[in-house]
Amino acid sequence: MTSTADRPDTGRRRRAPADLGAWILAGVAATALAVGLAELLAWVTGPVGAPLTAVGGVIVDAVPAPVMDAAIALFGTADKLVLLLVMAAGLVAVGAGIGAAQRAEPPMGAVLLGVLGLLGLLAVLTRAGPAVADTVPVVVGTGAGALFLTVLTRRTAPGDRPAASLDRRGFVRLSAAAAVLGTAAGVAGRWASAAAARVPAARDLLRIPAPAVRDPVPAGADLGVAAVEPWLTPAGDFYRIDTALSVPRIDVAEWELRIHGMVERELTLGFEELTARPLVERIVTLACVSNPVGGDLVGNAVWTGVPIRDLLAEARPSAGADMVLSTSEDGFTASTPLEALTDPGRDSLLAVTMNGQPLPFEHGYPVRMVVPGLYGYVSATKWVVDLEVTRFDRAEAYWTSRGWAARGPIKLSSRIEVPAEGGRTEADPVVLAGTAWAQHTGIAAVQVSVDGGSWQDAELGSVGTDDTWRQWVLRTGLPSGRHTARVRAVDRDGTVQTAEQAPPAPDGATGWHERTFTVA
Repeated sequence: MTSTADRPDTGRRRRAPADLGAWILAGVAATALAVGLAELLAWVTGPVGAPLTAVGGVIVDAVPAPVMDAAIALFGTADKLVLLLVMAAGLVAVGAGIGAAQRAEPPMGAVLLGVLGLLGLLAVLTRAGPAVADTVPVVVGTGAGALFLTVLTRRTAPGDRPAASLDRRGFVRLSAAAAVLGTAAGVAGRWASAAAARVPAARDLLRIPAPAVRDPVPAGADLGVAAVEPWLTPAGDFYRIDTALSVPRIDVAEWELRIHGMVERELTLGFEELTARPLVERIVTLACVSNPVGGDLVGNAVWTGVPIRDLLAEARPSAGADMVLSTSEDGFTASTPLEALTDPGRDSLLAVTMNGQPLPFEHGYPVRMVVPGLYGYVSATKWVVDLEVTRFDRAEAYWTSRGWAARGPIKLSSRIEVPAEGGRTEADPVVLAGTAWAQHTGIAAVQVSVDGGSWQDAELGSVGTDDTWRQWVLRTGLPSGRHTARVRAVDRDGTVQTAEQAPPAPDGATGWHERTFTVA
């Protein structure tokens, strides 16, 4: 016989889940729903309103230069992926706190989610050229997340009708479904924004006139040593370092470049007007100031574009001007010495192609700057839309305001690529090979020392100009055992690469690169 106390009380509601784990899941789900819907809506309203991109941009802007340099050295071109993963982990932690707060003191969790949305909204408003529509994704997403959390709480609160209540299983299932929905919306939104069909299709159909002046690849530039970087770097392998968490997708029909500031005549050019001018083709090596000694943040490519000096000549800079502040579509700025852009012996370009194809989106489509001899942070602005002629004492660029040097000439550098660090070789003779660069000055010699011995001159690949790197190879007999090789370069001015070790900040790394290997 069953006592009354043992019978199920169908008139009483099933109690809400009291365990903290279920509420943590609910908080994570509400946060995922808020951020995911905002990312999906940003596909419609525009990438400026994407909260992950906006908050990530604020983080990148706020990170001290030494920390940024360490991140680039550690993660290389995967730094943006790592940042997004860290942000995702942070959102999970914040969502857990929101759920715990909602369990302890409703509606405190929903209030905290609103504060999170407000921070995202402020981040969006700090981006370049925000519009009212750009605030919609964060507002709607935050509202949806807070509403979900509030309704979930009410359906588990005492006094509700039994039919409207949730037991623990229903509570967890609903939270898990919301978490999956929010995550899927976020992934879909970022994918859709990155793959917006109209602009990629326009790029695929784009036909750019052939250059009036070509820069042929010299015979013997690539020495053909296995495992050495090819003399021309494929676009897919070219390093990418910039501040854009979401790669801009700019329609050439809407792109404009404004040249203004300390000029006698302002210019505004559309893409067709730019490419209707005589185009020149130049092979130029670009390097990132964050590249450590022996690092891979350097590449050599064929660029086609319009010489910047021709456009500046039309604008007629004022006598006191000494700098051009270039601005990207995403708000990044770089300060380039005016003399480098007007130098008749240096073809600084507004480039529109890379290795014979329209620029890849990641490398600045539709137009970017390419300036021989200067690190990218002061010259290689991608997605460029504005050139302001000004002075160094009147304006600061993105990285110079964070402690990096204002001018940034590329330093004489060399690296060993073969053999691999800690590698083993059975070759006889042993092959040592790599690349060296001294853009706009040129490499005259590369010398290698093994085990502290005398410097030996390496064989050099051919180059057509002094604006590209140069391959080198040394074939030498070595006894079996462990060896350490060092390399240094000599430029055409007779300057020998310094052995003094210096970090990338504030104006580029120095020192001799070395590798240790074993001869069988």
